Amino acid sequence: MAERETSRDIDRAASDWTARLDRGPLTPDGDDAFQAWLRGDPRRRGALLRARAVSLMSESAQALGPGFDPIAFEAPGRSRSAGLSRREALTWTGGVAAAAAVAALGVGVSAAGAVISTARGEIRLAPLKDGSTVLLNTETRIRVRYSRGERRVTLLKGEAYFAVARDEARPFVVEVDGRRLSTAQAGFRVRKLEADPVDVLVNQGQVDVAIPFASSVALKSNTRLVLSGSAEPQPVGPEAVTRDLAWRDGKLAFEGETLGQAATAFARYSDTRIQIRDPALAREPVTGLFAANDPAGFSRAIARVFQARVEQDGDRVVLTRGAPRGAGAP
Repeated sequence: MAERETSRDIDRAASDWTARLDRGPLTPDGDDAFQAWLRGDPRRRGALLRARAVSLMSESAQALGPGFDPIAFEAPGRSRSAGLSRREALTWTGGVAAAAAVAALGVGVSAAGAVISTARGEIRLAPLKDGSTVLLNTETRIRVRYSRGERRVTLLKGEAYFAVARDEARPFVVEVDGRRLSTAQAGFRVRKLEADPVDVLVNQGQVDVAIPFASSVALKSNTRLVLSGSAEPQPVGPEAVTRDLAWRDGKLAFEGETLGQAATAFARYSDTRIQIRDPALAREPVTGLFAANDPAGFSRAIARVFQARVEQDGDRVVLTRGAPRGAGAP
């Protein structure tokens, strides 16, 4: 009986195939071998998507210039010999790219009744006069009103991450759908999308949520609360928090979501829509980290992994099954 491949073996093979694919279209024999490898173990598709995502991130790092040193961005306290895990590499490399982007987007705003918004696909950093910052995701709108006794921000729509500077005498309050979220110092994300209930995720500090006709709920680090019905706070693992906040780096992170769900997520960031004509393909699980504003690039990677065909039709990217046998990369 053949010995089952380890995850490390699969990841190593996925990296090798990614390098071969990046060099150009495969020969017919090479493509046959590639498709056979993909069919051999269900874990291989996810490993290939992760490897291709890492390859894209490496290209982004190279674009930062010959002086870029990824070692300088290792997690504090980690020795150089220990190295970063694949997930940590994605997180820290993405953070470097985001830092450059946010530095370009950062603007000063008036804190007295200012309305700040972003267009589709835009991520904007708004520094506030008390030292706090608000990072607005795509199609987001907030209103900022400061007074002597309170720092108040109203989330009108969209998604925002609040990094709150400490001020014990003047709480920082986020109003959303008639609810008040208050803190003296914290880092937390609030999402208010049209078809979904309000979603709060705290990754630093503590946020108190005032619930109508009930006592307030205290959300601590790595805790999530969906404000619908009698929902209770739920603990969230660090990796899930990283995936949820990947948009701060201009990325979308998936860990088993369906291709249909991924297409919906991309629609928030671009006028280009991903259309999936095969229901079975739409149910395929997706794993990896991708640029939020590149639905076409995502679709090409998906087409290769799931043996599909990708076509550009105006502002639509159409995915269908049945790519011609032996064809090169879409």
